[in-house]
Amino acid sequence: RHLKVFVTATPNPVALGFPAASVNTNYPPSVWILKLIMRIRQLTVLILSALGTTTTSFTLTPRTKSHFLPTAKSTFLRQAPANIGEATELPDSLEDAAEIAALACSQFTKFSPQPSRCRIDFDTSVGDETYTTLKSSTEFMQKFVTGLCYELIPGVMDQLMSEKVAVVKARNELKDLVMSGSGSGDDKETEEGSSSSNNTEERKAELAAVIENGGRDPTATYTGPKARIYFPDEGSAALARRDWTARDPSTGESLVPPCVEFSSLGGVQVADVSNDTLVFYFCPRASEADFVEETLYKAETSEGLILSVFVNPLLVDMGVTGYGMAGRVLRGGVIEPLG
Repeated sequence: RHLKVFVTATPNPVALGFPAASVNTNYPPSVWILKLIMRIRQLTVLILSALGTTTTSFTLTPRTKSHFLPTAKSTFLRQAPANIGEATELPDSLEDAAEIAALACSQFTKFSPQPSRCRIDFDTSVGDETYTTLKSSTEFMQKFVTGLCYELIPGVMDQLMSEKVAVVKARNELKDLVMSGSGSGDDKETEEGSSSSNNTEERKAELAAVIENGGRDPTATYTGPKARIYFPDEGSAALARRDWTARDPSTGESLVPPCVEFSSLGGVQVADVSNDTLVFYFCPRASEADFVEETLYKAETSEGLILSVFVNPLLVDMGVTGYGMAGRVLRGGVIEPLG
């Protein structure tokens, strides 16, 4: 039960129930406000007691950073971490900004009900004005998605570390093979020596392939929890599917982990979304608002979903949704829960 109390700016102490004999007009206004608060508290406790509601939770407590977090069934109070709601230091680089955003989202999921929703706004006003918001946010999005996948999807970080170890081992072994081959001398070639040389060359080729692939097996298929990025259109999703998963020849690493998949807002959806743990909506526009609602509510019915992240959304536009009923429904159902 909720009780709303409206307090006037200049209260009359006699009208508020204070005995006329006890009224001291020499009290400063702050004292009267404090007395008024205490009287309202007493009246509220009496009302709650009469309604059969316990009053133990109504006692005054020190200020703490607590948040009322709504769920589908109830509204409950959880204690938030100490640094929630406090501004962080300015990031030193784009990578640092993406890391801060990923850590903040990861921390948010630890005290919020699941599945959760959050919003990330990346300022693109200082970039090239000829670029679209999606184009200007692409590099940040790549690093942000990678960091959040390493934070929230189990097994992805372990796989990355095992790939790093495999690359280091392959480089050391390849170095030893090259050094041993260069110092073999001018021995007489025999059939056994030729066979051994062929095996060495094959092993060198295998090690070179391991280094080129960044320690990852190119034939292996990822089957664990997934992160899905919804792009505004299929063209953007296809370009990301090609460019974001391509390996850098110098490092053998791709821009995003293998758990990331790409989809578009619209068209026929054939991808299996039952294993999605993270869902990203990358620069969704007002023209895709209906599909955003459809995919969002469908994803939140699955048991494995942890977090839905909206990055630079523009879901209410005067020229598309307007600010009438359609805009208010969209704002109340999708935008306002994002904070």
